[in-house]
Amino acid sequence: MKLNPAEVLNPVFNSLDALIQDYGVYLYLVFVWLSLGAIAGVLGGGLRRRRPPGNSATVISGIIITTRPPIQPSSPTVIAEVDQAQNGDDEIID
Repeated sequence: MKLNPAEVLNPVFNSLDALIQDYGVYLYLVFVWLSLGAIAGVLGGGLRRRRPPGNSATVISGIIITTRPPIQPSSPTVIAEVDQAQNGDDEIID
């Protein structure tokens, strides 16, 4: 016997439709208030990891800036071979 999922779940969907039709406004209000409470809990630090009591240490992070002498840039080296025939010069100097 093969069961079709649409036929098996039809009573569940019908009961949910009836529930929403009868109490939809109240369900909406409950979900709105629950979501506001969840948002307030998250913004209040509800998702932070709880620390075990004792052995607490305060860690202060900072940035340390040290001064170094400026690095001297090296002079650029350009190596290029010029073909005199394409350069437009007729005479070649040896």
